[in-house]
Amino acid sequence: MVNSLSDAAAFANAAATGQIGIDPDAAQTVLNKIRSGKDQVDDLITQSGALGAAPRLGANPVGSAIAMKYSDRANGGNDSYVAALRNLRAQYESVEGAIVAAIKNYGEMETAGIESFQRKA
Repeated sequence: MVNSLSDAAAFANAAATGQIGIDPDAAQTVLNKIRSGKDQVDDLITQSGALGAAPRLGANPVGSAIAMKYSDRANGGNDSYVAALRNLRAQYESVEGAIVAAIKNYGEMETAGIESFQRKA
């Protein structure tokens, strides 16, 4: 996964600096899948609220501590299910932004190429 994240970051950086471009028609399928994935993650985040309910493990201190730990891991702490979903959504958002930037770059590159060709003609 580390390689995937660094590859995605390299792609996003190249798109942000105008080094790459992507044909909008070719990128549309990927964008649709990314947006569908974001929607699914949003649904999971919305549904995850029920996971944070502390289970009833008794009124003793151990049961209360375990119930609180369960609740925190489900929706509160850095290692929680919700934190993982939010991180995944942020990755989708980053890749989507990079693809949109690369599409914009493609249009600019295409226009520059046409203008260059017209000046030589």
